[in-house]
Amino acid sequence: MLDSRTELILKLVIEDYIRTAQPVGSKYLNEQYQLGVSDATVRGELAALEANGFLRAPHTSAGRIPTEQGYLYYLQYLRDKTFVVEGSPFQSTTRAKDTETALKTMAKKLVEISGETAIVAIDPKWTYYTGVANLFHKPDFQDPEVMQTLSGLVDQFDEVMQRMYRDLPEGPQVFIGSGNPFGQEMATILVRYNIDGETQGLLGLVGPLRMDYSKNLALIERAKEVIDEYFE
Repeated sequence: MLDSRTELILKLVIEDYIRTAQPVGSKYLNEQYQLGVSDATVRGELAALEANGFLRAPHTSAGRIPTEQGYLYYLQYLRDKTFVVEGSPFQSTTRAKDTETALKTMAKKLVEISGETAIVAIDPKWTYYTGVANLFHKPDFQDPEVMQTLSGLVDQFDEVMQRMYRDLPEGPQVFIGSGNPFGQEMATILVRYNIDGETQGLLGLVGPLRMDYSKNLALIERAKEVIDEYFE
């Protein structure tokens, strides 16, 4: 475990990078969040976090960005686990006349709220995904080589969902970096749901490592609740 000040600085770097997609430097961090210590102290903390594998420095910038290890630590210890989805964003889903329409409506609403790509599958013969354009508009994927790799991964959505369908544990699961079936620059949140107590399906969001995990996990959990209620 990291000490409290180091954890705070790591949390601030990750959440600032999630919001801005810009590397975070010590001077900016201190001015933005008024940490009450010197820039040199913050610089030392960032250097230590980099040395321990939680942050890295892109060659084009003096600032730092999170590594896979940093995101994993954030997910386990630092993210806001009390994030609440306001209102009833998935109410339109319950007015759908059939299962596929309900799930498509749910996926489109997830895309609208999260800004990510949504995938839904049933049993696993039927797969639907929407919001793929959001991936290609992310600053994370503007490098031509990365975009080409991303295009290939999109073509494998159906295959990956079928494979994940067999192995996914209960409850929302987060797959990032080297543990993500859609690619190491990606993050995926998947959850299993039930239809009529027999048929099962998967619902998920796919985006960059720099996704808003607190918000998106809360969205997926709420979406699962609505689906489970709809198909009772």
